[in-house]
Amino acid sequence: MEKEQHEQYEYARKRLKQKKGLYFHFVLLILGSIFMFISNHFAIFGITSNWCIWVITFWFFLFILHFIKVFITDRFMNKNWERDQIDRLVAKQKHKIDQLQNQIEEDSSKNPQ
Repeated sequence: MEKEQHEQYEYARKRLKQKKGLYFHFVLLILGSIFMFISNHFAIFGITSNWCIWVITFWFFLFILHFIKVFITDRFMNKNWERDQIDRLVAKQKHKIDQLQNQIEEDSSKNPQ
């Protein structure tokens, strides 16, 4: 029971760290976007285009990828999912090995030398 509790604690700690990183990324996105918008429209750099819109859009796209990783991919593809997939593949492999052994036994019984 102790091992299960430790695994649950480690999983919860990992998820908390991921969510904390995502929230920090979001706050940084908002503050950085505000700073870029202000610097683009009120500072005099001699550039008249809206470069900040492109940078903010790209950064928002990266944030969406981070969000998908934390709340969709890592949520469903955790250690339990990995174990289930490994168990399924091992069972499939054992089944194929059993089939081959049966086939070899049948062939050897039909053609005794």
